[in-house]
Amino acid sequence: MEKFTTLHSTAIPLEIENIDTDQIIPARFLKATDKQGFGDNAFRDWRFDKQGNINEAFALNNPKYHGSILVAGDNFGCGSSREHAAWALAGYGFKVIVSSFFADIFKGNALNNGLLPLQVSEGFLKDLFEVIKTNPETVLTVNLEAQTLTVDGTNLQTDFDIDPYKKTCMINGYDDIDYLLSKKEQIEAFELSR
Repeated sequence: MEKFTTLHSTAIPLEIENIDTDQIIPARFLKATDKQGFGDNAFRDWRFDKQGNINEAFALNNPKYHGSILVAGDNFGCGSSREHAAWALAGYGFKVIVSSFFADIFKGNALNNGLLPLQVSEGFLKDLFEVIKTNPETVLTVNLEAQTLTVDGTNLQTDFDIDPYKKTCMINGYDDIDYLLSKKEQIEAFELSR
């Protein structure tokens, strides 16, 4: 995985609540078993109509919005437990998803795939949507080490929680196996002491 310490990026606002994993990546695209290509079909049924034409009204297709941060409505990632949803979002280019609530399984899948699910209060989320809609070039700064999200050029800032183990993994670019390998010397020393 890629190391994550601090991210400066504009954001795409998706002010929709209860976005489930089938909306993130429709079931008909779940035939592959590796992560490649899922980003092309992220939000497929919202990004395109049934004839394959671009839905220009959808936020991800709006040229004034861009960046590697998705700001979404409450209860993001609900529904089935497919890991493919995290693959699709990361494959599309997102590094952070901001919401006021995440489904637990989606949250775990995201963290396991180097995608930071950043939970904020409902009030902060509302303010964030307003700032981005007013100025789509607003830059957000996510500092994982300090566990802060700052809206550059404003006084908007919030702290966020993250599991300490997952934080360590993201900062170092570790998956679970990489983490164990980083502890190889301590593991071997422990084994020798037994």
